[in-house]
Amino acid sequence: MSRRIIIVTAVHGPSARFLPEAYKSLCEQELPDGWEWHWVIQEDGKTEDVAPYVPADERVTFRQGRPGGPGVARTIALAHADGEYVKVLDADDQLAPGTLARDLAALEDDPTIGWATSRVLDFMPDGSTVGFPGDPDNGPIERGVVLDYWKANGFRAQVHPATLFVRRDLVLALGGWMALPASEDTGLLLALNSVSRGWFSEEVGLLYRKWEGQATGQASHIDPAERDARMAVVEARSRALAYFQWRYPITD
Repeated sequence: MSRRIIIVTAVHGPSARFLPEAYKSLCEQELPDGWEWHWVIQEDGKTEDVAPYVPADERVTFRQGRPGGPGVARTIALAHADGEYVKVLDADDQLAPGTLARDLAALEDDPTIGWATSRVLDFMPDGSTVGFPGDPDNGPIERGVVLDYWKANGFRAQVHPATLFVRRDLVLALGGWMALPASEDTGLLLALNSVSRGWFSEEVGLLYRKWEGQATGQASHIDPAERDARMAVVEARSRALAYFQWRYPITD
């Protein structure tokens, strides 16, 4: 019986047109024998704008729901996550070749690793790609390291939450993505780093699309008052988890 990686994608009308490119990048992934992927696409809302772009593939599940933002969409998509691992793929991004196999190997080879991330390239409107410095070394990321870096560098993590690959049970135990209007993925990443070791791959794992309609490019995303509030609750949650010493894996 095949073991599954669940690809979770939150989508809304403006980003739906990019789904075919995300699908192509997913189909080009190669997995070890005995493994398969299942793509769960969750629309943040109930419109007629997304369904035309959803691939006709038995490995794809499309669902709709009340609008609540990408964190809500991803979390409710976990209802259909019937595999051991969850991989994030935003609707407007693309996986780089080999990403799923590298992520899977990191967690399968070391049961003390709870999650994995990888290098990102910005995918510009003209088709070019742009990298940026500050990536950690290839290999394990110890508990608390991401939070410390994030706090010391203007609330910018050195690993990208859009590349997250995580044990399903672990993301469920933490309640999924945070109930925030933005930075919900950073909140989950920092929570994961508070309770478990992670992994970083120096190989490019994601092409992160830059375009005029993306949520992180809107003025509301950088509103100072809201941003300060988001960062405060993200940090407080991470520090509370560390304080209570909840850990993965469980130790005597």
